[in-house]
Amino acid sequence: MLDMLALGMIIPVLPLLIEMFRGGDTASAARMVGIFGASWAAVQFVAAPLLGSLSDRFGRRPVVLLSNFGLGLDYMLMALAPSLGWLFVGRIISGITSASVPTAYAYIADVTPPERRARSYGLLGAAFGIGFVVGPALGGVLGAWGPRTPFWVAAGLSLANACYGYFILPESLAADHRSPFSWKRANPMGALRLLRSTRALSGLAAVHALYHLAHHSLSAVFVLNVAYRFGWTSMTVGLTLAATGVCSAIVQAGLVGRIVARVGERRTLLAGLTAGVIGFAAYGIAPTGATFLLAVPILAFWGMYSPAVQGLITRMVGRDRQGALQGAFGSVQMAMGIFGPVLFADVFARSIAPDVRWHVPGAPFLLAAVLLLVAIVVARTTFGATES
Repeated sequence: MLDMLALGMIIPVLPLLIEMFRGGDTASAARMVGIFGASWAAVQFVAAPLLGSLSDRFGRRPVVLLSNFGLGLDYMLMALAPSLGWLFVGRIISGITSASVPTAYAYIADVTPPERRARSYGLLGAAFGIGFVVGPALGGVLGAWGPRTPFWVAAGLSLANACYGYFILPESLAADHRSPFSWKRANPMGALRLLRSTRALSGLAAVHALYHLAHHSLSAVFVLNVAYRFGWTSMTVGLTLAATGVCSAIVQAGLVGRIVARVGERRTLLAGLTAGVIGFAAYGIAPTGATFLLAVPILAFWGMYSPAVQGLITRMVGRDRQGALQGAFGSVQMAMGIFGPVLFADVFARSIAPDVRWHVPGAPFLLAAVLLLVAIVVARTTFGATES
């Protein structure tokens, strides 16, 4: 939660700092924000499997601690950055150091029995969600003292988090369960080969890619979309995102474990994707802001997917390869982050162009619904193949 809180705090102010370095040119700053985002995702695409494989060799604890110490120092670098170039260097470093999330997932697999992993991943997802809800709001408030202030506070949080982990966090991977480091598994292409090792893993990797591609419709166009369609202010957007985070936290922390215990991980995964289809379709066709809001709790149940898929995939490899597995899935996620925002931004721009034949400003969300519908088909095919 502290990790995501620090990461979320800089979201509202990073574009403002970039705009300041571009002399107040908003259009130029917008293009640079896109470059920063794509570069950050590209670095994570490379770093996630590397850190995952390192955690299989040296243990989870050192990777997590170095990540937090590195993030703290990096946020200080960004707070002190004298130019746009230095700010870009800091953002690249943060992409490397913040790529330890797969290691956290591997840690859960180390210390949790298979039948309880979905519930544990739900709690971890809820912690991430709380951090991302509170972080941007806190960053916006701190930004009133200048766009660099949230970076200093984020640095302090990350370093405090590292100190907490140093004194409290035990190692989860025993020495006899570790595996030798291999560059073949540590690079993105080698990590993806691990996902092709079984039909079940490759199928779920495809589902995971579609899930995260659809997810980028929110980060890419949510704010612009609701402002264009419903005239929402930044306060309305912020409250809606906060409500979305609260609903998601309730589902992941309070309901996922019970649902998995009752119907199993596969049905929970499919139910989560189905909720995503319905929620995004409702976002896309909502005629008013009020009806749009009604879809928020529906889309929250989309959050059942992530804990369920984590519970499934951790059963498919041994303890000595959990880090590599999580790194590979992290690379799939980051790959979608490289071009997903560009895709949905382009769809939105085309859907509201003056000369467009069909004026459908909800098109990005409808596309996300279609992608999740395809994910359901792939998941059902994968499950059918593994059962046969």
